[in-house]
Amino acid sequence: MSNQMPVAGPAEVRTAALRDLAADRRAVVGVVLVNALAAAAGLIGPWLLGRIIDTIQAGSGDVLSAVDRLAFGALLFTVVQTVLSWWALKIGYRFGERTAARVRERFLARTLALPPRVADHLPTGDLIARGSTDASLVAITLRSAVPEVLVAMIHALALIVAVLFLDLRLGLCGLVCLIGVGAAIRWYLRRARPVYLAVAASGADLADVVASTAKGARTVETLGLERRRSQVTETAIAQARFARLAALWLRTVLFPWSEVALALPVVGVLLIGGALYAHELVSLGVVVTATVYLRQLVGPLDTLMLWIEQLQGAGASYARVEGLADIPKEEPQLSPGTVGDRIRVDNAHYSYTGARDVLHGIDLLVQPGERLAIVGTSGAGKSTLARLLAGLDRPHTGSVTIGGTPVADLPPDQLREHVVLITQDHHVFHDTVRDNLLIAKPNATDDELYAALDAVGAVWVNDLPRRLDTELDHDTNLDDASAQQLSLARVVLADPHTLILDEATSLLDPRTARRTEQSLASVLQGRTVIAIAHRLQTAHDADRIAVMEAGELVELGTHDELVRAGRVYGQLWQTWHAESP
Repeated sequence: MSNQMPVAGPAEVRTAALRDLAADRRAVVGVVLVNALAAAAGLIGPWLLGRIIDTIQAGSGDVLSAVDRLAFGALLFTVVQTVLSWWALKIGYRFGERTAARVRERFLARTLALPPRVADHLPTGDLIARGSTDASLVAITLRSAVPEVLVAMIHALALIVAVLFLDLRLGLCGLVCLIGVGAAIRWYLRRARPVYLAVAASGADLADVVASTAKGARTVETLGLERRRSQVTETAIAQARFARLAALWLRTVLFPWSEVALALPVVGVLLIGGALYAHELVSLGVVVTATVYLRQLVGPLDTLMLWIEQLQGAGASYARVEGLADIPKEEPQLSPGTVGDRIRVDNAHYSYTGARDVLHGIDLLVQPGERLAIVGTSGAGKSTLARLLAGLDRPHTGSVTIGGTPVADLPPDQLREHVVLITQDHHVFHDTVRDNLLIAKPNATDDELYAALDAVGAVWVNDLPRRLDTELDHDTNLDDASAQQLSLARVVLADPHTLILDEATSLLDPRTARRTEQSLASVLQGRTVIAIAHRLQTAHDADRIAVMEAGELVELGTHDELVRAGRVYGQLWQTWHAESP
């Protein structure tokens, strides 16, 4: 599959947005209704102002008393508008928080639903950027934009309708003068989507470069690749800067243009209204009211213009977050029934790029309950074979089956019951020791948790201030060796019938590593254990040894048989034995 993660199209984003709105439709309806009432209340004040001017001009009756009543009414409706607007924003922000939570939960659920063999091929930086930066931008937008945009839209629509009803000629004049605003928005929207997608993508690329460089810091230092990685990072930074400058250029055109365009309706109504008033076709109060309405229109339109710019970035992030749903899931082509525990590899070939095979015609039968060690020099294909055995990758030709069923076709929950691959990569969650272990077996008792920790030699748990209830965070941080033992304890609790260890004890000292492997073998008695043996003592303890060289399985037998044969394994053993103290 491609390493480029998909981006949802405009139609998919609209569908997702409508789905999120429909999921909390009561809040959306509430925001619309309360905003409509607030907008209606806001129209009364300017209308009463016009009445005040006309009353003063007429000068008949008790002018002062009439003006006081009208002014009090304007004040009252202003207060009502303020309260209703506050209420609408409160409803809108609560809706935004709930919807933002749904977006994050949906993204997390989709990420966790990805099969490991799919997730392993995704660019880490891009996935992190989508789950953090993009999801946060979408959340902020839903929390703030939805209520504010709805308020602005309803208020603007109410003002335009009010001007049209007040005087059709002045209303049409104001609408004609708004063409400049429409032209600015149209120009901007035609160019914004690809620009903001480029901004998000370049940020993800930069995150990927930083993450991969940090993860491979030891390799970079060992091979002297600092300058090359610096160049790669500088290139990513330059691309991100170029993309952001392109977005900034759009803003420098949009905002000055919109500022001028937003002033045109007021100017137009003053000119046309002045001419109509001079010919006694409208009253001064009507002209003032229309002018105030259109001046008030600047506020919501200005809000809309600001959010239109920010919504482009949020829309691009929304497309990237929703794009996770378009990642091919590589669903199994069959529904496995009863699965046995005999692993068979038949003529398996595998290539990472499709250009050159790294495994060539592997044939291997692993018996249930067998302890098999896979040895070979670096680059021989040991870890790649382990990934095939664990179902993380699928051979291009040939097959890897368990009980006659292709391992890669097993659903994730069923696969975990049969095969577990443990590597040197491990993760400690910022939670208690207990909860870190219950991930593997939610109904485990404390006795079972202590037994699992004891099986892997994790005696350090007894020194923790609250033992199983100790929070593992920055204050109580496990070293790499202890974290690896915690990971192995999860395996003991999961109790799969086949365990594949690929450098799973590499962070432990040799003596502790061997003791841990022996303890695991004892605890998992009757289970199949396949160990990628980087220490030949591990191979010595195995029932059988498979020797890999240049992607081929060149030897298979017991330790004594292979040493007597004196071929690849025999030479490795003699070399290691001579160098060992």
